[in-house]
Parts: sequence; C-alpha cells; structure tokens
Amino acid sequence: MPVKVYKPTSAGRRGMTGHTFEEITKTEPEWALTEPVRKRGGRNNTGKITVRHRGGGHKRRYRIIDFKRSKFDCPAEVIAIEYDPNRSARIALVQYADGERRYIIAPLGLKVGDRIGSGPQAQLRVGDAVAIADIPVGTLIHNIELSPGRGGQIARAAGVSAQLVAKEGTYAQVRMPSGEVRLINDRCMATIGQVGNTDHGNVKLGKAGRRRWLGWRPTVRGSAMDPGSHPHGGGEGRAPIGMPGPKTPWGKPALGKRTRVNRRTDRFIIRRRSK
Repeated sequence: MPVKVYKPTSAGRRGMTGHTFEEITKTEPEWALTEPVRKRGGRNNTGKITVRHRGGGHKRRYRIIDFKRSKFDCPAEVIAIEYDPNRSARIALVQYADGERRYIIAPLGLKVGDRIGSGPQAQLRVGDAVAIADIPVGTLIHNIELSPGRGGQIARAAGVSAQLVAKEGTYAQVRMPSGEVRLINDRCMATIGQVGNTDHGNVKLGKAGRRRWLGWRPTVRGSAMDPGSHPHGGGEGRAPIGMPGPKTPWGKPALGKRTRVNRRTDRFIIRRRSK
C-alpha cells in the first residue's frame, strides 16, 4: 500500500505522510461485531497510572477479531477489507458458508472475493489457518498461538511475519519478528502469510496533534525536570546525566537493561533476540 505525501501548506503539514486507504472497501464496521471501549487513561482498576503518557484520543469501538479461527471445515469468503482504529493492521470481514460473519487480521495479498478456510481440511493459501504440524518448513506465518486453542498471540501487527524454521518431535522452531527463535507446540494454529499494511512504519505523523488523536500525551524529558522529580533533573544550565547510565524516574536502569524474568518459558527459547 503506497504512502500519501502532503504538500507543505503549513509547518505541521511539512514532512507529514499518511495512508492512501486504497485497499479499504467498506467504511462502516459490522455493528454486531463491535463493542464499546471504555478509556482508562493508562490507569489500572485502582486508579493508579501504570502506563504513562496515555489519555484523550478519538472515541473508538472495539472490533471483535477471531484470533482462534476455530470454525473448522467451513469455507469462508472475504466480503470486505476494513480499517481498524485499535490496531496497525487492516481487518477482513469474512462470511462463512452457513452465513456467520467474523473479522480476521487481513494478510498481505488477501482481496475481496478470496476464499479461506481453517482446520485440517484447509489449503495452504494466504489467510488459511492451519496447525503448525501441517505447515511446510520455511513458510511465512502470522497470528500464531502459544497454547493450543488459546488464540493467536504472536505476529499480529502491520507488516510482520514469523517463519517456520524446523520441526522436531511435538515442537516446531519458529523465528519471531524480533529474530528470536522459539519452540512452539505443533498443535498450535497459525495463519499463512504476512500481515498486510506493510507501509505502516513509513508514515510520519508530522504534528503533535495527530499523536493526541491516537491517545498519546506529551512526554517530558527528565533533564528538563527538577532533581526531586527525576534523577536526570537539576543543575545549572544543561547538564549531563552524571551517573552510571540513564535512569527511569524511579531510579531504575533504563535504555538496554534486560527486564525479562520468566524462568518457566526460558527452556522454549532457542536463540534470543539480543546478542
């Protein structure tokens, strides 16, 4: 999908780019497949801010996506490609042979009129959901389950894909979008192909207001604060960090500090994404 470049009619327009939305075939969502979203502004159930710099943004309705692809042995036809404000990828509205409609993540190359399926009888077409055991080695896949029947959790963002590297016993080696190679049970489902909207990462917002529409609030540099608010703050004039490595506002190491602590799943990682 090409990127649209705006003319520099103002300072905010200079350098701004956007989506052309050429692939969108339906502007209004399927109302029965949506539900309201309550904004939380980065706060948890006790009202404490757990994710900073969130708040505001345009009102949205959540599109209910079929990540499990559990409707086996029933072919479906793609009837629309739609925009989803809750994710970077596009979504496809599919209608099954029995008349039921569902949303799925739209892979690259999927068009209106294409037929897809899921389960043991599905073919290896773009958009088909198949168990990893039935997918040939070297295939690009997305929407990958980590536990059988739980629904796809990996490789769901715009333009990403994972690759099936090898199979050994009841597990398969999958190269993640990050470069990490991980063991996944071969009974887990995955969808053939790469997620669409590959130019999403090339879009430049151009102005602060466009970021506010997405629900992102401003981020203040620690060096601009007083020493009581941030370890980097204080001093006369512009001052360096002045400590071993940059810190978070709470004095913890930032920028490169490894934070992964999950010994239960360490044994599934063949090669880490970091050096």
